[in-house]
This record gives sequence, C-alpha cells and structure tokens, in this order.
Amino acid sequence: MKGGYSLAQIGLHWLVALMVPVQYLTGGSIERTHHAVHMGMPPSSWDIVQHHIHNYAGMAIGLLMGVRLVLRVLQPREARGSGTWAGRAATAFHHAFYATIIGQACMGFAASYFWFGIAPYHAVGSRIILAMVALHLAAAAWHTLIARDETVDRIVFPRGKRSAQEL
Repeated sequence: MKGGYSLAQIGLHWLVALMVPVQYLTGGSIERTHHAVHMGMPPSSWDIVQHHIHNYAGMAIGLLMGVRLVLRVLQPREARGSGTWAGRAATAFHHAFYATIIGQACMGFAASYFWFGIAPYHAVGSRIILAMVALHLAAAAWHTLIARDETVDRIVFPRGKRSAQEL
C-alpha cells in the first residue's frame, strides 16, 4: 500500500471521530442549562454534567485537531492522485474540515468564557460539521464499496504497513 498516515495521525483521527458524536449527544444541555438559569431555576445536575462534558470534550477536540494539523504539516502524506480534480477536491475538503472543526472549538470556547453572542454561529457550525461528516462517510463508503481502492486503508493501517490484499 502506498501513501498512508503515521500511527499518531491515525490515532488522532479515530479519537476525534469518537469524540465528535459526544458533542452532538451533549449539546442540548447547553441550552437547557442556560434556559433554567435565565428562568431563575436550578438546572438539572445531569444537564450540568453534560454541559461540562460538552465544553471540555470540545476543547480537547480543538487541541487534538491542532496537533493533527501540526503532524500533517510535519509528516505530510505521500501524494496520491493529487493532480486529479478529485484529488484536489479531497485536499480542499480536508483543509476545510480541519478549519471548520478547529474554528468550531474556538467559537465554543469563546461562547463559554468570553462572549455568548457567538453561540448562534457555533450552532450553525455544528450543522456544517454534521454535513461534512456525512459527506466524509459517504466518500469513505464510495472508496470502499464502489471504487474498491485503498483510500480508507490509509487511515486504518499505519504508513508502511501492508494491506491484506498485498500479503
């Protein structure tokens, strides 16, 4: 298998992939907590726990994506099809994905600690990321089921490891 990512890049990818759904599962607690406080009522303790999970997981995702970005610059993947329109589109999409997720984490941090007025943009960002995740999963499925190429193998098997087809 040619191309691929380092073990660190792969680990960070899957860690973030596991953490992103947590954000969607805990995001509703933010509105419920703030609504309860605004109404002069104490928020539920479970909403407070979810609120903290959402905030700290979001900060962790932002930091992990920052590390991923640094690793991607320091350990670039080997070029595969980057001269084609599809390769250029995939590269642009991944750059936008990094920017959107890091930007989302920054907006969440700002909304939590500095300026709550940015929260509506943070909510829009969550929908954009959801659409990007859906497109990302659709592309992975296409590469696996239709194209039957090794694109998905690159984010599963570390650089230099051979796929089962090559053995």
